[in-house]
Amino acid sequence: MFIRELLVTGGCAAFFVLYLLVERLLLAQNARSIPLRICVTGTRGKSSVTRLIAASLRGAGFSVLAKTTGAKPVLILPDGSEKEIARRGTPTILEEKKIVKIGAKLGVQALVLELMSIHPESIFVESVQMLRPHVLVITNVRQDHLAQMGTSREDIARCFASSIPERCTVFIPQEECLPVFQKTAEKLGSKIIHVHSETFEEYIQSKEKFSSFEFEQNFRLALAVSNFLGINKEVAMEGMEKALPDFGSLKVWTAEIGTPSCSWYFVSGFAANDPESTRLVLARLREKRLFVGRKMIGLLNFRGDRGDRTLQWLEAMNEGAFSEFHRFVLVGEHAAAFKKKLKLTNKTKFYVLKKRDPGEIMAQLRVIENKEAVLVGMGNMGGIGESLVDYWDNIGKRYDI
Repeated sequence: MFIRELLVTGGCAAFFVLYLLVERLLLAQNARSIPLRICVTGTRGKSSVTRLIAASLRGAGFSVLAKTTGAKPVLILPDGSEKEIARRGTPTILEEKKIVKIGAKLGVQALVLELMSIHPESIFVESVQMLRPHVLVITNVRQDHLAQMGTSREDIARCFASSIPERCTVFIPQEECLPVFQKTAEKLGSKIIHVHSETFEEYIQSKEKFSSFEFEQNFRLALAVSNFLGINKEVAMEGMEKALPDFGSLKVWTAEIGTPSCSWYFVSGFAANDPESTRLVLARLREKRLFVGRKMIGLLNFRGDRGDRTLQWLEAMNEGAFSEFHRFVLVGEHAAAFKKKLKLTNKTKFYVLKKRDPGEIMAQLRVIENKEAVLVGMGNMGGIGESLVDYWDNIGKRYDI
């Protein structure tokens, strides 16, 4: 009896191993059928850089399949149309296997994918073992997902370095290129290309042509990749100007709200996530002089599964950051606990709102502030952030930034 069970168990195990081997061979075969594979990783800007690179390739006549995993996971088809990816349960890197299969079936010339992983082991499997990109883009190294990636900038850089495969060309902004990237690339026979900011004056002339605001760092990375691929600069830029913005990209709306009505600006800076990236968003808004004569209200949205981000915001607030805001409204799972931990060292007022419906939240905000204001969404896109963006898009008029 024992021997029979052992044989049955052993047979099942052998079948499972054979199944995994066949799946890996099919993935490798599908990947090899796509001549150009580009992967994008980093802390911020991955979705935007993925979209810009794919758009520049489309503009040059390439058949391209792209995928972003930002605020909303999206498949960008060769004609530029988009299809939201429906997920059941927790996202998994096995999703990439399906995307590669779709690309192979469509016979695309290029695949541009935003990497999903945040654990060093997972990012190695996803990039090095599954996708094997010819080109890898590392957008930046900032503190986020601290529990998975590490608490220091060097720890996070090591995590992204694990995505570098053999004989790959890796693009990194010069100011983000830590020593671990160069060491890893040299060990694997890969090449690091430092993307210098001073070589991309074209951004100054082109940024107003984009359908939404684009950070200079994202633009120059995408332009550097297209230049490396031999795409004419003007063609690449024309293609990028047609790229659709990601759902989580920086957006601004204007609307008249309340009774009597007041003119408000709504800013979606939720996807910036961390305090450092949010400061860059605010710098752009200052360029547009949206703050002149208006009080600023920050709407800080917390996610229960992003406790590390909550702690980053708490540290920043306790150090006196974002003192230019007249009020802060706290929403989401950690809102009440966050306020209790605050060391109120300035005149900024903090309110906790328990409402989750965007209309009810806006009604409460109008009671708190009865004058013209700029409302800046910050912290996290997930949950309430996404609902508010949809709400603002319905009641407001898009403002060109």
